[in-house]
Parts: sequence; structure tokens; C-alpha cells
Amino acid sequence: MNVTVRLAQQPEADELLGRSALAALVGMLLDQQVPMEWAFTGPLTIAQRLGRNDLDAREIAVYNPEEFVALLSAKPAVHRYPAAMAKRVQQLCQFLVAQYDGDASALWKDTRTGKELLSRLNALPGFGKQKSQIFLALLGKQYGVRPEGWREAAGAYGEEGSHRSVADITGPESLDLVREFKQEMKRAAKEAKSAAKTTTRTAAASAAGVR
Repeated sequence: MNVTVRLAQQPEADELLGRSALAALVGMLLDQQVPMEWAFTGPLTIAQRLGRNDLDAREIAVYNPEEFVALLSAKPAVHRYPAAMAKRVQQLCQFLVAQYDGDASALWKDTRTGKELLSRLNALPGFGKQKSQIFLALLGKQYGVRPEGWREAAGAYGEEGSHRSVADITGPESLDLVREFKQEMKRAAKEAKSAAKTTTRTAAASAAGVR
């Protein structure tokens, strides 16, 4: 891997993400309940605290769990929930060691279809369907990993010209567009939930009146 990305909006962190499959994978794992730039700066912070210029799945897999929690918790913390994420990062690395000899890029090197790659990503600890689709879209849009049918397998996140996720971030302007999209989705979900509660209350009141 040797591509130019601007996911972290920080040159040194982005340089690592552009050359390290594991760093990109860990950044995606950390991308929840924190700003995207914070999540994707995490791999560099972890590497620096380990005294390395990259992440090594084998090293992290066998690292003392309590010490790894402390490493991620040191200020500034790698994540809002450093203890939980330290456990997930180790689980991810342990899985990669067991299934792919510690090579994160082996996840996609020999995949023939987007569906197959999505299935492999779904099997990773901490990766649900949505996170897997977003990472698949990121691989296709910015890392040149494009097995047959990758856009379809990535769902809406694979759409060309969209601004739905980190897969579409190429700089500050696109970051703002993705943020706006996410905020709109949250507003829509909140309004839908409120409307559903109102409908339920109305139906309950009507039923009580009938009785």
C-alpha cells in the first residue's frame, strides 16, 4: 500500500494510513462515537507510544492487556472509551494473526468479488455490516482495491459522488459534507422516533377510549 489519503486531516497520521493496511483497519475500528479525524489519528498515536513507525498485529496481539489499556488511555486518549477499544484492537489483531498470519492486507489480496470481501470484513471482531460496507467503500474509492461488484457490495456507501462516510473524505470540504450528511441522518432518525412514539400514544389513547 502506498496511497495518499486525508482521513485524519493530519499529515503524519495520514501518511501512515496511506502505507499501512493495519493502520487503516484499526482507524476504521476506532471510528465510532468520536470525530472521524480523532479515530483515524489513533493508529499513529498507538504506533508512536509503542515506539514504532507502524503497527504490528503480532506485537499487539500478545501485548499485556492492562498495559495496552494504559497505552491507549494516556492523555490524550486514543478514544473516548480507551479501555473498550484497547480490547477490540487486540481482538482484531489476534484474529488477523490466527487467520491471516498477521497481514491485514491479506484480507483483500486474493478476493475475487466485493461480496467475498464484505464477508471477510464482516467476520472481523468489531466489524458489523455497516462498518464493513464503509471500509469496503473506502478500499475501493481510495485504496484501489476493487474486486468485481465492490460498489454493489458496499451498498449506498459505494455510490460514486456520495458524501456518506469516511470513504468519501478527501479533504476539509468533503469532511464537512460528510458531517452534514451524518447530522441530517441523525435528525431524520430522531424525528422518525418521535413520530413513532406519538403514533403509539395516539393509538393507545384511542384503544382506551373504545374500551
